[in-house]
Amino acid sequence: MGLRRRSHPCARRTTRSRRHVLNADPSRQWRLLDLQAIDTRLDQIAHSRKTLPQLAQVRALEEKAEALDSLLVRARTELGDIQREVAKAEADVQLVRDRAARDQARLDSGTGSAKDLTALQHELQSLARRQSELEDVELEVMERAEDAQSAVTQLEQQQAVLAGELEQAVAARDEALADLERQEREVAAPRADVVAGVGADLVALYDKIRAQSGGLAAAPLRQRRCGGCQLELNNVDMNRIKAAPADEVLRCEECRRILVRTAESGI
Repeated sequence: MGLRRRSHPCARRTTRSRRHVLNADPSRQWRLLDLQAIDTRLDQIAHSRKTLPQLAQVRALEEKAEALDSLLVRARTELGDIQREVAKAEADVQLVRDRAARDQARLDSGTGSAKDLTALQHELQSLARRQSELEDVELEVMERAEDAQSAVTQLEQQQAVLAGELEQAVAARDEALADLERQEREVAAPRADVVAGVGADLVALYDKIRAQSGGLAAAPLRQRRCGGCQLELNNVDMNRIKAAPADEVLRCEECRRILVRTAESGI
């Protein structure tokens, strides 16, 4: 990237001269880069925690399980309704069978007049036809019940398989989250000591800039380039930086992040 030309460097320096200048020993400024590295890594871990692929997998499986549960509820409800139809059909057939059995017993005993016995024969014939019709209905309902039961069984099997997949996905998610938590503890462990080494005044400025700049508040000046906005500084800015006291806390004129001078600054 070439040098960035700025139209009014004098006006910019005049504006800068009115700003409050913070001073901090170079060692404190260098530690600020350590603090930024810690916070950047913590931000990355926080982002990973929100975007873990295991989270999406668990959510997808949970949604699939919820949909399957709904299908299973409907299938079981339908099966229950059909089973009640089966029970009614069986009861209807049994009533006719019982009636036919009583009539046959009376006919076999020969009790009654010839007219009565003839009537019983006709009724037995009628009951036989009725029983055949009801048995056809019973058979059709029982076949539907078998189909409904098969559908429920298949859904229950799918539910069991899905429950296993979900259990594994949850375990993988929890393991990934636990690993991130471990990393977070390890990264954050030295932060308090680093903050103490930076100092309250510089940390206050750092926190303010971090809140305004998406998390990156301090960056090294490396080979005439701001490590924050990645813009190359022109000669006017480089000369200003060279002339600044070693303990002056510098700010990038473009992104306003804290610029920390290092051995690679190109000064």
